[in-house]
Amino acid sequence: MTILERHDIGAVAHLTMNSPDNLNALSDAMLAALAAAFAALETDTAIRVIVLKGTGKAFCAGHDLKEMTRARQMPDGGAEAWADLFARCSAVMQSIPRLPQPVIAQVHGIATAAGCQLVASCDMALAAEDCRFGVNGVNIGLFCSTPMVALSRNIPRKQAFEMLTTGAFITAARAAELGLINRAVPADTLASETAALAEIVAAKLGSAVRVGKRAFYEQLELDLAGAYAHTAQTMVTNMQRDDTAEGIAAFLAKRPPEWQQ
Repeated sequence: MTILERHDIGAVAHLTMNSPDNLNALSDAMLAALAAAFAALETDTAIRVIVLKGTGKAFCAGHDLKEMTRARQMPDGGAEAWADLFARCSAVMQSIPRLPQPVIAQVHGIATAAGCQLVASCDMALAAEDCRFGVNGVNIGLFCSTPMVALSRNIPRKQAFEMLTTGAFITAARAAELGLINRAVPADTLASETAALAEIVAAKLGSAVRVGKRAFYEQLELDLAGAYAHTAQTMVTNMQRDDTAEGIAAFLAKRPPEWQQ
């Protein structure tokens, strides 16, 4: 069984986490597979959008607790192994916004702990209406500190802190209301609506989306003046592209653009 499957449809790469027995937990194998897939996609200019989903009952249930507890038997009580695990997981999460292609999470069942972190790390997310989200580690005595990083950058602070300290699930409707996902949709249309969104984005000028995604995340780390200066230069660079000139000319002539990239 392949733990992470890739299936390309046109310019959209569909990555499917395929470990249903542990609810697609972020095991060592899953993290390695995700890291390798993202590294390959980073230089794949034929792919313009990535869809991330899971098989079985859940999108992702977070870290593999059985793997984690085995490290406790090591001489240092597991400290080195756990530090390595969280570093590898954090690297995977941080690689998503750095990818040139937009990444859309297609979420069903549950997305808990680091699984919720994975959703929060994606650029966009659609979820089935019966899906639930949580950062539930506090319920077993393990505060979701690393998932907190992505979560608190997606939703308001007080709501994030409530989720982290109560360990309670929220519904897909509430997740959409807070901004964790773009929208909740009927379960039977989740795949088709995610594919439709991916196709809309994939149809845009790839070079413009790539430069725009990078600028989107870069400007968030700047003050207001710095953000405007940075994005103004990004638009100058964008305007200099031949395909952008073609897009503007096509719009003015009321015809479809003939893009090369």
